[in-house]
Amino acid sequence: MTAGPTAAAPRPARPVPQAPSFAVASLRVFELSLGEMLWSRRTIFMALVVGGPVLLAVIARIVEAFGMPALRINGARVGGNVVFGVMIWILYLRFIVPVLGVFYGTALIADEVEDKTITYLFTRPIHRGAVLVGKYLAYLACTGLVVLPSVMIVYFCLVRFAEIGASFTALVVDLAILGAGLAVYGALFAFIGAALKRPLLTGLAFAFGWEQVALLLPGYVRRFTVAYYLQSLVPHAMPADGAASLLQAVFRDVPSTATSIVGLAVELVILLALAARAVASREYVLEQ
Repeated sequence: MTAGPTAAAPRPARPVPQAPSFAVASLRVFELSLGEMLWSRRTIFMALVVGGPVLLAVIARIVEAFGMPALRINGARVGGNVVFGVMIWILYLRFIVPVLGVFYGTALIADEVEDKTITYLFTRPIHRGAVLVGKYLAYLACTGLVVLPSVMIVYFCLVRFAEIGASFTALVVDLAILGAGLAVYGALFAFIGAALKRPLLTGLAFAFGWEQVALLLPGYVRRFTVAYYLQSLVPHAMPADGAASLLQAVFRDVPSTATSIVGLAVELVILLALAARAVASREYVLEQ
């Protein structure tokens, strides 16, 4: 007798690949976006913007080399560390950091929509919010790689070698303030870019319109701005030779360092969460 045909053994089912975690997906988007940002036209624009203070610092250094102090007040020479602190406040915090936040932050999602590539990102098995967070991290790395070295160049051009030891701690504080500004402004304008259809004009109006007006208004309105907490850190970081008292006079209501740090941290977390939520919930319609 011959045995009948035996049934083929069932093949084991292939395991269904699991979607990466939120953190892993964010890092993958970060790696993908960083190279694109570094070689984009916005990076050229950013280099031109931060090149202004560098050029001024080089000119001041050349003037000093010829024995002519670059800046005097009532006949007394102003130290290079004081000039550096004022440049950090006026040029970087009041102009460069908000400008870069606007042009980069609003473009994190808006550029993908304009280029009609947003669907390629959203069809991958990752959380939509991870796309925003990954691109935000790439923005931080890109702006940091350009802005912070320019600050170092300005510092070593303005500050004499003998003054470096006494002012180096202030330099570290200034770098931390700039990093905080780039982080919070980036989160703010990332939210605007994710929530609105034409975010660039709204971002510019907010940074150079509403925030400047709100700082002058009485009451608690200014506490809902980024500039209030960010610029309030500057007087605490300035050298104690009269410049701090000058900045204290400019700000009628200067919160403590701890209050400013907590305020910026709360704004960063809330704004980044709102931006990720806006990306996850909004339906993006690509224009033909």
